[in-house]
Amino acid sequence: LGMLKKRDFQFQKEEDCYICPQGEKLAYSTTNRTGYHEYKSNPQVCENCSMLSICTQSHNQVKVIARHVWEGFKEDIYSHRLEDKGKRIYERRKETVERSFADAKELHGHRYAKYRGISKVQEQSLMAAIVQNIKKMAMILGSQGVNGSFLPSLRNIFKVIDALSAKIRRFIIPPKTITTFA
Repeated sequence: LGMLKKRDFQFQKEEDCYICPQGEKLAYSTTNRTGYHEYKSNPQVCENCSMLSICTQSHNQVKVIARHVWEGFKEDIYSHRLEDKGKRIYERRKETVERSFADAKELHGHRYAKYRGISKVQEQSLMAAIVQNIKKMAMILGSQGVNGSFLPSLRNIFKVIDALSAKIRRFIIPPKTITTFA
């Protein structure tokens, strides 16, 4: 079965304490330097507890639970994820975010870095993102049909492509290296 985990204890926000499975309080003790509130049990109560052997291995019979100062925010976010709206958003993730990463990996060179160094890899990533965004804009314009009202938007896309063409060519056609023999 193992030792009791933090999730086996109930946090009471109003009283700022934890309640153990036996119904005893673990009161706030201190906040350590790493940003954790420490909640400690009363050793006089714990020494006679039937669950002491699976609760703590402390020689002084004190159970200590650490709770980060921002953990309340994490719990709020987690609860939103479990709501119906959160589940729908999480389901759409594989169609939006994960698909974008897969396309970048398969179609735009994110499987391997073409160059070395942070600035060059960052430039490669930005170029792939530009290509993905241009594709997305073209798909939106293509699905709406190109008539007179969409031509200015299409012209703006071509201006962006022209402005970036020198950078794009650098990644499509690598610079030639000249070898000289002395």
